[in-house]
Amino acid sequence: MMNDNTTNLESTQRTSRPQQRQRERELQHDDQPAQMQQQQHQQQAGGKQCPFCGTINEPEALFCAQCGQPIGKTSCPFCGAEVDPDADYCETCHHYIRKDVCSFCGARLSGGEAYCPECGSPQGGIVCPTCHSLSEFSFCKKCGTALTEEARMLVKEMQLNPDYKDLTDLVQDFAKLDNALPYNSERDIVREQMSNKLRERVLTLLAKDEGVANPVIPKVESKRMTKEELEEQKAVKARMLSAILDKLALPPTPSPAKARNYAMASKPVGVRLAWVCNFKHAMHSSPCGCAKPQLGGKWVVLGSNSNAEIKDDK
Repeated sequence: MMNDNTTNLESTQRTSRPQQRQRERELQHDDQPAQMQQQQHQQQAGGKQCPFCGTINEPEALFCAQCGQPIGKTSCPFCGAEVDPDADYCETCHHYIRKDVCSFCGARLSGGEAYCPECGSPQGGIVCPTCHSLSEFSFCKKCGTALTEEARMLVKEMQLNPDYKDLTDLVQDFAKLDNALPYNSERDIVREQMSNKLRERVLTLLAKDEGVANPVIPKVESKRMTKEELEEQKAVKARMLSAILDKLALPPTPSPAKARNYAMASKPVGVRLAWVCNFKHAMHSSPCGCAKPQLGGKWVVLGSNSNAEIKDDK
């Protein structure tokens, strides 16, 4: 009888133990989602979540470990202003802030070089021979003079571009219109007509004194026009300029230094322009005043009478 009971007990234990283990596994499985959620909450509380891909990064991370996008802000070493981690220029205090990248050519640096091993430019900046201001870029921030050999080569290459040639011709035409003196009233027109008649009379008398019986005095065609006519012609030239500047617009590029150099080389001389960046769509005097010119941008025509506010003008 004892043997039968023992046998039944062992049989019951063999049957219940697998069922018990199965139940324990089910309970553990039920707890996993809650545990995972708790872990995620803990990670989110202590780390930074990338807004682009959702990856949780270390609290001090500036770039996402998964997709490489910037996920935080850093501070300018000169003025303490908040800047993006992939910015190389502080738009608050107007200083170049990267010590590990050459501002002239974009080459990588260890941070202690006096001269760039790639382009040879001094990391303390170059004094412009034209306006004598100190610049940390390949083109002078103040007057636009090419300061490095790479910059001078870019200018020569740009001058061979057919679009750039058309641009310089249009700039000259626009500059003449921009400096033209329009008629302010009907009195101005009458005065000019009287001046022309007086000129013709004086030249006729002088010619007769020299023995010319019937002198032919060439007429001078006035290039002056009314304010309305002048503004209309300027608007036409400005639209033509904008169309070519759009062709030469800077596309996004990995290197901020290369972006600045290209944009400055494509800037025509002789008309007031502003650089509109794709970073903040702000208006700068040049891409040298933009924190992230690598995002692209273009020159826009302002003219001499524009009241448009340029962000980094001092």
